[in-house]
Amino acid sequence: MSTDVQADTTVIKALRRLRMPQTQRNREFWLLLFAVVISGASLTLVQLGALGLIDPMILAIGGGLAVLAFAVHFVLRAVASDADPFVLPIATLLTGLGIAMIYRIDIAKALTGWNAYSTKQLAWTAISLAGAITVVIMLRNYRVLFRYTYIFGLTGILLLLLPFVPGLRIPDANAQVWVSLGGMFAFQPGELAKISLAIFFAGYLVRTRESLTSVGTKVLGITWPRMRELGPVLVVWAISLGIIVIQRDLGTGTLIFGMFVAMLYVATGKTSWVLIGLALVAAGVAVATQILSYVQGRFTNWLFLFDPDKVDPDGAGFQPMQGLFGLAHGGLLGTGWGQGRPEVTPLAHSD
Repeated sequence: MSTDVQADTTVIKALRRLRMPQTQRNREFWLLLFAVVISGASLTLVQLGALGLIDPMILAIGGGLAVLAFAVHFVLRAVASDADPFVLPIATLLTGLGIAMIYRIDIAKALTGWNAYSTKQLAWTAISLAGAITVVIMLRNYRVLFRYTYIFGLTGILLLLLPFVPGLRIPDANAQVWVSLGGMFAFQPGELAKISLAIFFAGYLVRTRESLTSVGTKVLGITWPRMRELGPVLVVWAISLGIIVIQRDLGTGTLIFGMFVAMLYVATGKTSWVLIGLALVAAGVAVATQILSYVQGRFTNWLFLFDPDKVDPDGAGFQPMQGLFGLAHGGLLGTGWGQGRPEVTPLAHSD
């Protein structure tokens, strides 16, 4: 009798495990529907606030985003039923809100068709989701990426170096992060480099996790790593600092190093890595502000924006001043969707 009960219990547990992925996909469906509704409502409010009416263009933008998002959902339901149910809805919501804000700029500048920034953004979203579907279908077991840890690391570094290849870089860009293919297509290889380096970091941490967590010298109750384990951290720090110095891209350099330190902490749980990371960031910022004029200029704009003796209000200070005045005018909750004035801020379509 006890054997039969045990067998029945095993079957029930197995059935529950089988039902769990379906529950996850149902949860994702309803969250995705919520994200699409919020995105559509944002587009509607932008039109009502800026135009006072609802234009059929909303169907093309909002409907296009919904079709693309649910296409990914049904692919996940078919081939990756146990995938995380929150990533796709969150990404869809953020993308939808971003497109609504970009669409407001199109209205302000009377841009339509392919010239509209929202249309281009939607096209890039379609390309990204097509890539996501391809990866989900082709890469059923992500653990195979572990075999190519160092190849991804090399790929990431080569992508970061692409803007320095003659004929590819865009010479007039403020930061040397763009490449152009025949003058028809431009992109930032650093964005792909982030993915490659994230895979490399993950593979490296899997290989070295044991030594990173169990070896070191204990000082003040904190285990500090040996130079052998600290070496790769210093290499990544040097690469990040090189990006800041050579490419004049403060954001990418800081993001890559921050991502590595965060993954180190997640993999090891060691507070010492966070402290080392913060110390290296502080050292890098101190060096950059002393030897790099553009970094020093950003700190000057941040600290002394309304001091005309240090910041030119018609030059480097004009855009951040306009942005601050806009934030002050809108207050804590803003003026409302579609009721802002993005046309008075230069390069409102760019970050």
